[in-house]
Amino acid sequence: MSEQTSIPADPELDPTASWATDQSVVRRLAGLLRATAGTRTTYAPATGQPVAELPLSSADDVVAAIRSARRTQRSWKGTSLADRAAILLRYHDLVLDHRHELVDLVILESGKARKQAFEEVAHVALTARYYARKATELLGPQRKLGMFPVLTRAEQRFVPKGVVGIISPWNYPLTMAMSDGLPAVLAGNAVVLKPDSQTPLTALRAVELLYEAGLPRDAWQVVNGDGPTVGGAIIQNVDYVCFTGSTKTGRLVARQAGERLIGASLELGGKNPMLVLRDADVHRAAEGAVRACFNSGGQLCVSMERLYVADQIYDAFVTAFLDRVKKLKVSAGTGWDVDMGSLISKAQLETVSRHVDDARDKGAVVLAGGKARPDLGPLFYEPTVLSGVTPEMVCFDNETFGPVVSLYRFSDESEAIERANEGEYGLNASVWTRDGRRGRAIAAQLVAGTVNVNEGYAATFGSIDTPMGGMRSSGLGRRQGVEGIRRYVDPQAIATQRVVPIAPSHGLSDQAYAEVMTTALRVLKKLGRA
Repeated sequence: MSEQTSIPADPELDPTASWATDQSVVRRLAGLLRATAGTRTTYAPATGQPVAELPLSSADDVVAAIRSARRTQRSWKGTSLADRAAILLRYHDLVLDHRHELVDLVILESGKARKQAFEEVAHVALTARYYARKATELLGPQRKLGMFPVLTRAEQRFVPKGVVGIISPWNYPLTMAMSDGLPAVLAGNAVVLKPDSQTPLTALRAVELLYEAGLPRDAWQVVNGDGPTVGGAIIQNVDYVCFTGSTKTGRLVARQAGERLIGASLELGGKNPMLVLRDADVHRAAEGAVRACFNSGGQLCVSMERLYVADQIYDAFVTAFLDRVKKLKVSAGTGWDVDMGSLISKAQLETVSRHVDDARDKGAVVLAGGKARPDLGPLFYEPTVLSGVTPEMVCFDNETFGPVVSLYRFSDESEAIERANEGEYGLNASVWTRDGRRGRAIAAQLVAGTVNVNEGYAATFGSIDTPMGGMRSSGLGRRQGVEGIRRYVDPQAIATQRVVPIAPSHGLSDQAYAEVMTTALRVLKKLGRA
C-alpha cells in the first residue's frame, strides 16, 4: 500500500519518552497491586520495547483481595448514595484533567492511535457522570402497586451484590477496566479488577485517580496475572462477575459462574455487519465505514467486518471507500494525525494474516492492503478490504478482530437483512440511509444488541442511557443504562399490610373468604387496577 504514510513519532507526544515509562511512576502504580507471585515484563506492541516489569498475583492474593474488599464493602454500602455519586462526579473531572496521561498509557500499552485512545477517556467520563446524575432514579427506593389499594403498601429496594469481579480486555484498556466497575461501586459493591496482563498500567493509573476522588482503597482492588490462575480465582470467590473477551472464554466463565449460582454479564465476539442502502450519502457512508472498520486497528468487539452495499451505489461507494482506506496514515507515531496504529500481539497478527491469506488463496480479491508492515513496527498490518469472500473462507463467518473487512453486493433490502443476520453472533450492526425512520425500521429487524443508524458504533457506545451488549453467542447481560447498574444489585420487595390480613378474618370461613376475594378481584379489574 504505497499510498499509506508512515509518520515519525512526535517526541513531545511520544509516551515512550514521557512520565509513563518513568520507573518511579511504574513502581508507584505497581504498589497498588495485590501481588506476590513473581514478575512479568510488558512490551509496547508498536515498538516491541519493554515497558514495565510488574508483580504477578497468585490465587491466594486474589482471595486476600476479595476478603479485604468484602470487609470494606460492609461499611461502603452504608455510605449515602449522594456521597457515592459525588465521588463519581469528582472522578469525571479528574479523568478529564489527566486525559493526556491516560491517553499516553493507552497508546503505550495497546498500540492504538491517539484519536481512538481519547475515545476511552471520553467514555469513562460520560459513564461516571451519567451514573452519578442518575443514582437516585436508578437505585432509590420505589413505590409499587400493593395487592389492595390503601391496605397494602409495597415498595422495592436494591441490595448490592457484595464483591464484583471484573475481568477486562486489552483492546480498550481504560474504558473496559473502569466503565463496568463505576456503576458497581455506586450501587454499594466493592470491585476486584483483573485487567489484561498486557495493559495493567492504564488500569492502575485510572484506579489511582478513583482513590484520589475519594473511593476507599480496599473498595476497588487490582490483581494482575493470567486468566486461568487469577481470573479463575476471581470467579470462584466473588458475588458477581463481569467479563469482556472472546466467546470461547466467555462460555467457560458462564459455566464456572453457573456452578456457583452467581450472576455474570459477558460481552463477547462479533462479526458485525454494516448495511449501506441505495439512498445513503455515499461519501458520508464511506467515511463512516473507514472509522467503523479500522479504528483501533479493527480490534473492537463492535467494529464492522462485513459491508453489504446496495447495487445502485456499489461502485460509487467502493471507489469512495477505497480512496479513503488507501490514504489512512498507519504509524507507530503518537500524534493526532495517525489514523491507525499497531495490532496488540503476535498471535493477533498471525490470525489476521491467516484470514487474509486463506481468503486470497481461495479466490477472494484484495482491493486494498493485504500484508503485514514490519517496516512500521513488529505488529503492524495494513487496512485490508476484500471482495469475493465465500462461505468456505475462514474470514466469512469467523471473527478476525483486526483491520480486515469484506465487501458484498445486495439487490434488495430483505436479502441484505437476511445475510446480515446470518451466523452465530449478534453484537453490533450499522445501517446507512438518508431516511432516519427507514433506517430505524431496518435496524429493528437486525439481530444485534446495538444498531447504529448513520454511524458505525459510537452513537450507541456514547449514549450511556442505552444498554449495550450482545445477542446469541455475542454475550449475556448489558452494560450502560439501567441494565448496566441493576445487574449489580438484588431487588428486594417490602410489603406492609394494614388493617386486615390477607387471610380469613372476623369469623369468615375459608370458603366465604374465597368468595369475598373473588368479588374483590372482579371489582379491581373493573376499576382498571393492574
